[in-house]
Amino acid sequence: MSDVYVLPGSLAVRNLFEDLLGREVIVGPGEPIGAEEVPTSSVAIFTDNRQQMYGVLALDLSLAANAGAALGLLPAGAAEDAIDDKELFPNLAENVFELCNIFTSLLNKEGARHVKLYQVIYPKQDLPADARQILLALGRRLDLTVEVTRYGKGKLSLALAP
Repeated sequence: MSDVYVLPGSLAVRNLFEDLLGREVIVGPGEPIGAEEVPTSSVAIFTDNRQQMYGVLALDLSLAANAGAALGLLPAGAAEDAIDDKELFPNLAENVFELCNIFTSLLNKEGARHVKLYQVIYPKQDLPADARQILLALGRRLDLTVEVTRYGKGKLSLALAP
């Protein structure tokens, strides 16, 4: 096993979202999710086969709600309600968990350490300090704006552990 880290490109992220949601998705460069956005974001923690933290993926509330609603074939209003209430409802959270689990396919590469989803932290839950530190650090990261057609857009940040 090598210590190769896989940082997916924006095209791979777009293709995954489009395949999963069954609709057009527009992806472009974005601003990193900031410290003030972390409490309302859904954050996935990925570990490798040695149980070491590999990376942290954050979806701001807008993207989590919109992607969760699209995945569940719910009307856009369900996402809008969640955003207005600043809460990710359980049915949307379940879909976000599935999206994060499938996202691991973009982090695994032949000959590299196997990566799996360890945990998803939802809005208003405490994010472990080490995951927060990785998410907010400069370094190997991907920051995108993701727009789900007929739903809305939001921010995605993926940061790999040093």
